[in-house]
Amino acid sequence: MSLKDTFRKVKEEVKKEVKVLKGEETKNKIHSQEHEYPNEATAIKEYEKSKQKLFDINLWSHLEGINSTFELYDQRGRKTDAIKPEVGYFIKIILPGSGIENWVQLTDIHVEENLAEFTVHPSEKPDERNDGEKVIKHFFIKEASSTFRVERRGKKLIGYEIGLNEGINNQGEEAGDRALLNTLTAEGGWAGVQALQWNKLVYYFVHPEEARWLDNK
Repeated sequence: MSLKDTFRKVKEEVKKEVKVLKGEETKNKIHSQEHEYPNEATAIKEYEKSKQKLFDINLWSHLEGINSTFELYDQRGRKTDAIKPEVGYFIKIILPGSGIENWVQLTDIHVEENLAEFTVHPSEKPDERNDGEKVIKHFFIKEASSTFRVERRGKKLIGYEIGLNEGINNQGEEAGDRALLNTLTAEGGWAGVQALQWNKLVYYFVHPEEARWLDNK
């Protein structure tokens, strides 16, 4: 790539980032980790463990290196200890050092022989949904989604976090009085920890050894 082409690419990236900051454009991001096992029989056995790790959302907060808090709530907004969520359940996410609640709702769960995943979208706080509350309690717009997936391909297990349409929730009624906070969170605090948090999480999905915290449960 020539120097001229490099400058042009940088300029385009800066222009896009400005539009993202203004809430005019979105981003797509994928984080993945994989591990290959000695044989397919072992990979099949470990895939079952990976599914348990994927769906037991309340345990994510206890992972070493995960500084965000994840709490599972049912369709009525009641905290639950369920080890597998259902469509319509909510997850409350608190980013490290912020203390601000961010809510997502599970909109899809898909399980097959060699693939398991669920998808969430930013949402209102569940106990406010019946009160006419329209503010999305998340720093991303409601059209954004995160899909958490584990997949087996032969001897290999792969963990994913797939983020689509990640636009900042800082426009209109849905942002409420959180417009500035959402912008600072998305471009500041979350931008600094996103890759680290998601890569650590998907690594946990496929790692052959149980995390050390499990020994102390």
